[in-house]
Amino acid sequence: MIESEEDEHKGHSDVTSKGIRIRVGAQYLPERSDPDHKKYTFAYKVRMTNLGDERAQLLTRHWIILDAHNERREVHGEGVVGEQPRLEPGESFEYVSGCQMPTEWGTMEGSYQWLRDDGDVFETKIGRFFLVPKAAPIGAP
Repeated sequence: MIESEEDEHKGHSDVTSKGIRIRVGAQYLPERSDPDHKKYTFAYKVRMTNLGDERAQLLTRHWIILDAHNERREVHGEGVVGEQPRLEPGESFEYVSGCQMPTEWGTMEGSYQWLRDDGDVFETKIGRFFLVPKAAPIGAP
C-alpha cells in the first residue's frame, strides 16, 4: 500500500510501500554538464527507511529513465552504489548517485527488490521524480 505520493512542489518523490519509505530528490549539476553537446548531468539522493517490524535487505534496483523526447532507458542491477544494505526496523540508508541525460529535463522512477529474514522477497516502488535544472536542492529528500 502506498501511503504517500510524489511531492509535486519540489519535483522529488516520497513513497512508502511494504513498510519501506523511499525518498528521492535530484538536482542539476551545471559544472558537469555541456548543453552544447546535449549532456545534462544530475545528481540524485535516495534515503530508504525501514518503517516495518522486520529486517529487510536490498537485493536489486530497477530504474526507468525518460528524457524529454520520451526515449526510455532502463537500468537493472544488484544493490545500490556497490552495497546491498540490510535495514533493521527504524534504520535508514542514504546514498547519492547520478544520471546523465541528452535533454534538459527528464524523469526517473523504478523499484527495489528486498529480502526479509523469513525468505519473503518483495518490491518497493521508487516514485517518479524530475530531473530539471530548476529543481529544489537535494539537501534532505
